[in-house]
Amino acid sequence: MKTFEKKPINKIVRGSKRARYDQEQVYKILDSHFICHIPYVFEGTSIVIPTAYGRKEDSILIHGSLKNRMMLALLEQEKVSLNVTHLDGLVLARSAFHHSVNYRSVNVFGKARLIEADVEKMEALEIITENIIAGRWDEARIPNQKELDATLVMAIDIEDASAKVREVEAADEAADMDLDIWAGVLELGVQPGRLVPNSDCKTGLPEPQSAKNFRFSNNSVKLP
Repeated sequence: MKTFEKKPINKIVRGSKRARYDQEQVYKILDSHFICHIPYVFEGTSIVIPTAYGRKEDSILIHGSLKNRMMLALLEQEKVSLNVTHLDGLVLARSAFHHSVNYRSVNVFGKARLIEADVEKMEALEIITENIIAGRWDEARIPNQKELDATLVMAIDIEDASAKVREVEAADEAADMDLDIWAGVLELGVQPGRLVPNSDCKTGLPEPQSAKNFRFSNNSVKLP
């Protein structure tokens, strides 16, 4: 099993028992989400931006406009980072102090590099689209040359990474166990809602299969 080396930049100190460094677990968490948060520095101020992503092997792929401030800043940085977090449940303890959340989180660190070849850019855009909603790329019109030329695509190589996972029940003090207060986990999940067609959508068109098949998995609590 391949693991990421523990370094000062990716080592989890607080709650280290929840740390995961194996590549399989890290990639599994990355592949089950499609929004990451990326920090960058602009005029001395750190800014965090959410953005869609996809993964190809050992790289995270993102895209934006040619003048995207975040992406231009990332290309100038020696190393960048990003975070992906799933919220899986609300942990309700008997005491307010021990309330928590169940989650899966990954931090990635690596160098950003520009993807310039049209074939590679198109592949990256397909990977990002399919990571958001599988099957949609084949249902939609693919980008034309003008759109491709107006899009900046980059890869962030996964050089260092770590995951942190909480997936257990509430942990109360022994003195609180006899209190008449319910304790446990309220599991959370993302459920597809209505398919609402555009106001300018042609009438009578079938609903896209990609949307009807959409699933977003949550992680169930593990009981002792």
